Amino acid sequence: MTEVAQAPSTGKDDEEAGGPGGDLRRRQKRRTADLAPQDLHSPAADQQVRLSVVVPTRNEAENVPALLSRLGPALAPLPAEIIVVDDSDDDTVDVLTRHAAEASVAVRLLHRPPHARSGGLGGAVLLGARHARGEWVLVMDADLQHPPESAGRLAAVAMRHDVDLVIGTRYAGEGSHEGLDGMAREVTSSWATRLAKSLFPRRLTTVSDPMSGLFAFRRAAVDLDRVNPIGFKVLLELLVRHPGARVAEVAYEMAPRHAGRSKASLREGLTFLRHLWRLRSQRLIGQMRERPAAARDRLRELTRMIAFGLVGLSGMVVNTAALWFFYEPAKLHHLLGATLATQLSTAWNFALIDALIYRRHRQGSRTGRAARFFLLNNALLLLRLPALQALVWAGFGILAANALTLVALFLVRFLINDRVIYAPGGIGRRDPVRMLVNLNAPEAVATPSRKRYQYLKYRYDVAGVVTIGSQIMLPELEFFRAQWVADSDVDIAVRVSDVGGRVPRRRAAMTEYANESVLRYEEHLGRLGANFRIRLGSPIDIQVGPLLARSPHVVYTNIVEALLRFVLVSRGHMLLHSACVSLNGVGVMLSALTDTGKTATVLRLLRDHGGLFLSDDMTLVNADGVATCFPKPLTISAHTLRAVQARDLTPAEWRRLQFQSRLHSKGGRSLALTLSRFNVPIMGINALTQRLVPPPKYSVDRLVPCRIGTSTKVEELFIIERGTPRIGDLGKDETLERMIQNTDDAYGFPPFRYLAPAITIDGQGYAQLREREREILTGFLSHVRSRVVASDRFGWADEIPRLLHAERGDLPTEPQVVLPSWPQWSGAPAPSGARA
Repeated sequence: MTEVAQAPSTGKDDEEAGGPGGDLRRRQKRRTADLAPQDLHSPAADQQVRLSVVVPTRNEAENVPALLSRLGPALAPLPAEIIVVDDSDDDTVDVLTRHAAEASVAVRLLHRPPHARSGGLGGAVLLGARHARGEWVLVMDADLQHPPESAGRLAAVAMRHDVDLVIGTRYAGEGSHEGLDGMAREVTSSWATRLAKSLFPRRLTTVSDPMSGLFAFRRAAVDLDRVNPIGFKVLLELLVRHPGARVAEVAYEMAPRHAGRSKASLREGLTFLRHLWRLRSQRLIGQMRERPAAARDRLRELTRMIAFGLVGLSGMVVNTAALWFFYEPAKLHHLLGATLATQLSTAWNFALIDALIYRRHRQGSRTGRAARFFLLNNALLLLRLPALQALVWAGFGILAANALTLVALFLVRFLINDRVIYAPGGIGRRDPVRMLVNLNAPEAVATPSRKRYQYLKYRYDVAGVVTIGSQIMLPELEFFRAQWVADSDVDIAVRVSDVGGRVPRRRAAMTEYANESVLRYEEHLGRLGANFRIRLGSPIDIQVGPLLARSPHVVYTNIVEALLRFVLVSRGHMLLHSACVSLNGVGVMLSALTDTGKTATVLRLLRDHGGLFLSDDMTLVNADGVATCFPKPLTISAHTLRAVQARDLTPAEWRRLQFQSRLHSKGGRSLALTLSRFNVPIMGINALTQRLVPPPKYSVDRLVPCRIGTSTKVEELFIIERGTPRIGDLGKDETLERMIQNTDDAYGFPPFRYLAPAITIDGQGYAQLREREREILTGFLSHVRSRVVASDRFGWADEIPRLLHAERGDLPTEPQVVLPSWPQWSGAPAPSGARA
């Protein structure tokens, strides 16, 4: 999977980061511009650094020797450096200089003189990050409360996952905060976390420990010029300023402080509250300034304002009646009566606004929305009460004065509701799936149910390279059915089991148990959801929940094929997203982004020109230029129907196909990908959809008369795309990137992006497997001529044979190959021709 850098900042975030804070940042940068790191130790000066560990220190002379002695070995497997940003007044620098020579990684020092220590710890972290040479920056404390061993493993997780921020958490999985000094600090830390999450419910939605001081971030994903932390809470600033950053968490146990005294104090607590207030107020101002850009959106906002006003009028009636009751019969003071009346009218307004006006824009829990609504109205009440008293002194009646204050704040109340409380969260939306890595904790495995057998009923042999056993039929692999494979000899086993907790959860979660090579994916509905568990071993053991077991297409496409892809890579083959046919002995491969028109082109080529079919969706290739068939059933989308002329389909199948092809075409896929960005059980929805409306999958020979080939030597590769008609040659490097891009596009549906980076096969991690995949594809492409063919009328099936005819002469309409019996997986695939 390709790494995607954080998108450029939006105007609203630039607005939030501006103002007085922007001037302060510029002054800080000028004061520290002349500070350059001092190299204390460079064991391999020419080594490319991928990780920079920033350690801010202040009077940590007692901790530095232990820190370096433990951190060096933890970082040794990684191309890393340590940057110490020191604000000390003791002999920390001298101690650091003496012990740096013994470190196994490069150590650099930035010592800030007293006049350049602005921003405290946050300023020190930013300075270190600006001088970092690695693509990843890890931040940790020097007092060893962040165990160096945990920091090293967190960095390893960050560098192999496709995320932007990896946070060491004390409050999820097997994380622990017992290292905090006493109950008072534990309570303070817990309440600070709750306060921050309540003020930023969307931006901190998947983060359990936004106050953590142990975290790593990808430099390309963070704009340091937009960050201006004050005090200790650098991570909070990063999360709030970068709402689109992809986040994962690593559970760790916080250790007791090694030596010295904690820097936490009442002053730091007040600084934290000031930091929170500044972030929240800047974010609120930015939201209030966001105006709809399109005329249609401005009209919708006006419509909502009118509806909001009508609800407000009804609420004013409730408020006035309640105030009259509290003031007249109950004889309460008018200010107290107005306060009580506001609570009743607020409840009335919230019920109507939440149920009627914003029913399509509701996010988060109803309790959370109600709390913010009441908080807003009571904050405005503090402004209304002095105005109400002033009007009473000016001679207005109580009820009239109260009504005037309500009307005066109508616009403010509407804008905050519309642009803050009920604002759509599409821009910079946090990934809805919680990603957690448990470093040391054993996985809690449910006791196997006696109701479920272990026998693998269905066995498959994929080209003699990988064997799969499954308790459920996998239709995509039926061509490779091989019942002679022993149950105990399979490389991948798929079984049905009770996976997941017994109670529902608020969001889906991918949990990796690093010490046991176990991955668990659990959705919202507990054991009723679309859950699975993978143990990476020999064999790879996959357990799927009952819901997934009833939708084998989802099991194969979303789980099995992802693993099969990397097992094949470890054995010298690549599962390439492409179609392959043999026309008159010429191996022709087609590649395209999903839903371009590849399937229709293959069907027309076979129908009009004969030939042998090898694959439509995935092709098995090796570095020698040989493509081996992978004949999955073809999925018929809406634009593919025109190429289907099958007399074998019954009238009922044709009628179903009209609906199925639209639901499972590009529009349906786009809708599913859109839903996957929200906090919904997307795999469960996909499983139920495919259970109720099965995808229109047919064997190729039911759609067009053809024969299936086993392997061919690919000579021609055509990358087809929609657009202005053109034909052009492609260089090897460009072809490589296009083929990787097209293959990754086929794996865009969740949970691949959470699952794949945690995969390890035969000791090879995700990065190594991806590199090996590129090597195989590079070797394959060295034997192939590559061209791009663009068409605006789905004309590839006409253009490709025309090109081959012009270069190679006539192509016969029938293949001239005699086909022996099938299967014959013995040794390497034949270089050309076919076996069937």
